[in-house]
Amino acid sequence: MTTNPITPDPPAATPTTAAASPPARRPWRALFLLFGTLLLTGAILLVPLDVLERLGDFGYLGVFLLTLFSSASIVLPSPALGAALAGGAVLNPWIVGVLAGIAAGLGESTGYAAGYSGSGLAMRSRFYARVESWVRRWGMLTVFVLAAIPSPLIDLAGIAAGTLRLPFRAYLLACLAGKIVRFVPVAMAGRLLKDVLF
Repeated sequence: MTTNPITPDPPAATPTTAAASPPARRPWRALFLLFGTLLLTGAILLVPLDVLERLGDFGYLGVFLLTLFSSASIVLPSPALGAALAGGAVLNPWIVGVLAGIAAGLGESTGYAAGYSGSGLAMRSRFYARVESWVRRWGMLTVFVLAAIPSPLIDLAGIAAGTLRLPFRAYLLACLAGKIVRFVPVAMAGRLLKDVLF
């Protein structure tokens, strides 16, 4: 009879010890992720401008690579929109928009990885708590909306999604859909500008 009231206590204590052990490994993962993000950022900053321009000569591949690397880094403003705009002017804007959206969505995975690894990178941002509450309440809808609008808040949403352990597949699909919705009109605008000005 006395064993019954005591039985609920150990399960309550077990999650506490299980939750306490992972943070011991988290600093190394967070440090590794931060180093990788800074390395990507440095790669973008150190590449000469004429190389970036020549990358555009590779057509669809150039648009994809420029968008992927700029979305994966912490460089602001990102050259991704310019790549989609210029690509849409000379290539098929639908294909450019979809490719740029996929590349940008894949690039945003670094934010999710940062949150999942326990990085406190975004905790200093005054917007993080609000964005995390949106992700907690509306989940992937928040990720989709923030990916579809021109806003750096998508980075915070990715970190929040990783921190809250939302499924990566769902995060990636929402992010890809939002980025495609964002980049197709940009590529279309590039084609329109070309038709109007030239």
